[in-house]
Amino acid sequence: MENYTMAGRTYRYYGQGAPLYPFGYGLSYTTFRYRDLVLSPPALPVCANLSVSVVVQNTGQRDGEEVVQLYQCWEQSSVPVPRWQLVGFRRVAVPAGRETKLTFQVVAEQRAVWAQDWQLEPGTFTLFAGGQQPGQQTRAPSEVLSARFTVTGAARPLRGC
Repeated sequence: MENYTMAGRTYRYYGQGAPLYPFGYGLSYTTFRYRDLVLSPPALPVCANLSVSVVVQNTGQRDGEEVVQLYQCWEQSSVPVPRWQLVGFRRVAVPAGRETKLTFQVVAEQRAVWAQDWQLEPGTFTLFAGGQQPGQQTRAPSEVLSARFTVTGAARPLRGC
């Protein structure tokens, strides 16, 4: 095998077509609402980590569990990258009518791209938080919040951080 590119070979690189059963696919007997997605800091140096918080509210009549998923998307990259990349997830039990605030750390290594070596690049990113992948069409109601953050500084090898 001489061509190791993933383009057209996995759901992360299929272009605009959606997978039949994407990560996080499933049903729940209740509904959830997401709010207050906060990225801190919204502009960070190339080697820094990003703190993320989001509030999940159970708006249904039954207790339930939700798998909160975080995805990031590069606005521009020097090499091909996935349409979005899973950077965190957590299963959380939320009683009916209650809410919980979750916090995550998105580490610099998760923004690294392969360009003959793992590189961290400056640029603009979008972070998605919700109970499904961004843009996923489902029969069960779910939502995905998004926020942008900026990475500043010069590109550098990951091992240089």
